[in-house]
Amino acid sequence: MSELFDFGFTAVDETELASYQQAEAKVEDAEEEALAVSEKIDNLYNAIQPLLNNLKANPEKEYILWPNRLEKVEEFEKFLYDIYKS
Repeated sequence: MSELFDFGFTAVDETELASYQQAEAKVEDAEEEALAVSEKIDNLYNAIQPLLNNLKANPEKEYILWPNRLEKVEEFEKFLYDIYKS
């Protein structure tokens, strides 16, 4: 009962090889794109979380003192937009 050792490879023709290489390239592209999207999501989360933490910091206080609110909100909007477009 002797089993042959096949060395872990199989023969393929050029068409099968080209098909495999194309599929492999697509997988690599998808992985890179997924990584970029994941990084972008992390950056958005990290940008928004401090705002939410500050808003819930003192829930017993009814009012929020926010000098220069319009300018700061516009800056934050631009910051988010830059992350979104990156």
